[in-house]
Amino acid sequence: MSDVNKTIQKWHASFRKGTDFDSWGQLVEAIDEYHILARQLQKEVQSSNSSDFTEEQKKTLGKIATCLEMRSASLQCTQSQEDFKLEELKKLESIIQNILSYNKDFPFDVQPVPLRKILAPGEEENLELEEEEEDDDAAAGAGSTEAFPTRAPGTHNRTLLPRLPSEPGMTLLTLRIDKIGLKDAGQCIDPYMTISIKDSNGVDLNPVQDTPVATKKEDTYIHFSVDVEIQRHVEKLPKGAAIFFEFKHYKPKKRFTSTKCFAFMEMDEIKPGPIVIELYKKPTDFKRKKLQLLTKKQLYLHLHQTLHKDS
Repeated sequence: MSDVNKTIQKWHASFRKGTDFDSWGQLVEAIDEYHILARQLQKEVQSSNSSDFTEEQKKTLGKIATCLEMRSASLQCTQSQEDFKLEELKKLESIIQNILSYNKDFPFDVQPVPLRKILAPGEEENLELEEEEEDDDAAAGAGSTEAFPTRAPGTHNRTLLPRLPSEPGMTLLTLRIDKIGLKDAGQCIDPYMTISIKDSNGVDLNPVQDTPVATKKEDTYIHFSVDVEIQRHVEKLPKGAAIFFEFKHYKPKKRFTSTKCFAFMEMDEIKPGPIVIELYKKPTDFKRKKLQLLTKKQLYLHLHQTLHKDS
């Protein structure tokens, strides 16, 4: 079997796994699987080196990814106005299986997610290395303003998820992102935080969440003041896992959203109360092998943890 056929077979297995979870009512697992498959398809769509698929086939893969995200959104919000049903999603199974020969119109009127929304973690930094010194110089001499420049919302398309249902003897974690300290806080456009949980190999364990864009700053701080509900019981988080916080902002010169820095919390750091964690230089190192502090200054990510245990 050729490599491309193995890839298609892997996508199909992931699609079946997600729709099976969905039909069984295991919504968290379904959302997780849909997100993982959508990212794999989107990565193929934006790959300039891949010659396995034609541009038309890549466009179809991008539309499938959009439908996966739409179904995830429907599962996350029962009040969603754009409800995308499981029966509709299942119509795409044969398209994934036969993507190399599929030549019909796509069954739904959707568009692939814009590229600036789907840059994979760590990939966007390659596009902007030449700007780094220029940005640092500009930040050093820049004055701060009271509000961030106004832009239309929508630089990211994930949202924060509600708290999971409680289970006897199990613990849920709410993380309040209070603020982040940055020397050039006033220069960041449309800043937000992406929260994910990875195992020791850097593989997603949960649906990835994005905070709303922060709108308040004070000196060298950007204030979020937002609660993030971790989508897995603490007891079910595997040894070696970590919760990652990626600080992102919009780069007008390059017209994409970039990761500026990241922080993470390991499992032994989960305990009630405030916690201050260090910031590291990009690209985000989900395996935590080559970490470089962002700055020697006393600037950190400030969090507050609340544990909910149903006895």
